[in-house]
Amino acid sequence: MKQYLDLCQRIIDDGIWVKNARTGQRCLTLINADLEYDVENGVFPLITTRKSYYKAAIAELIGYLRGYDNAADFRAIGCKTWDANANDNSAWLANPHRKGIDDMGRVYGVQGRTWRKPDGSTLDQLKKIVDNLSRGIDDRGEILTFYNPGEFDLGCLRPCMHTHTFSLLDGTLYLTSNQRSCDVPLGLNFNQIQVYVLLALMAQITGHKAGKAYHKIVNAHIYENQLDLMRDVQLKRMPFPPPTLKINPDIRSLNDIEKWVTTDDFILEGYQHHDPIAYPFTV
Repeated sequence: MKQYLDLCQRIIDDGIWVKNARTGQRCLTLINADLEYDVENGVFPLITTRKSYYKAAIAELIGYLRGYDNAADFRAIGCKTWDANANDNSAWLANPHRKGIDDMGRVYGVQGRTWRKPDGSTLDQLKKIVDNLSRGIDDRGEILTFYNPGEFDLGCLRPCMHTHTFSLLDGTLYLTSNQRSCDVPLGLNFNQIQVYVLLALMAQITGHKAGKAYHKIVNAHIYENQLDLMRDVQLKRMPFPPPTLKINPDIRSLNDIEKWVTTDDFILEGYQHHDPIAYPFTV
């Protein structure tokens, strides 16, 4: 929690105003932020200075790991974050590759599970990583990437948190997640949860101990219409101790994640929080 609040304050103190070309909105922007999550000791990085809807973040991660490409599929598992980008994004609505309502195109998990090769066949990046790690193999390339510049025009949004690198060292699994852009008041709340849970899940299904997760953000920003709420409300609140996340120990394989895992398999204990803050979302 402290590193989240420290980053918010750094953006306010040291950030530079930039007009974002995609949204047309001004952002207070900082380059380079490094966060670290202690998954080994169960220090769950959940925001307590406002209520966090953590299950939606976990649902979104499950959808990515399943390779979903439709906002309706995300809604069905408890995540509505793709509704706007799939249906209210004017550039995507005008894109001839859009298949219809709720279609997201080839974004995020689609790339992770069905990356298209030059010969037309597909590569399941995630399965390769799980298979290797389950056998104790780290080829220094256990990389899950959603960033495919050749297919940006086939999806509604370029990935923000785009690459996850897993490292196996003496029986302990580590994760380094890279993010090109982060809406800190809204997005980082989800991103922190997802990085933590991704490492915890991958360690569990491959039979290893979880270590630390390292989260690097290139462009961290606060939109102009979010600034007052962050500076005058959230940063004036005292944080509570972090809660504990319990993951169903029966989740033992990638097939489990694909077939039956729901947000009910993730139980939060001891979550104290302040009131919600309705930060504006910019499409």
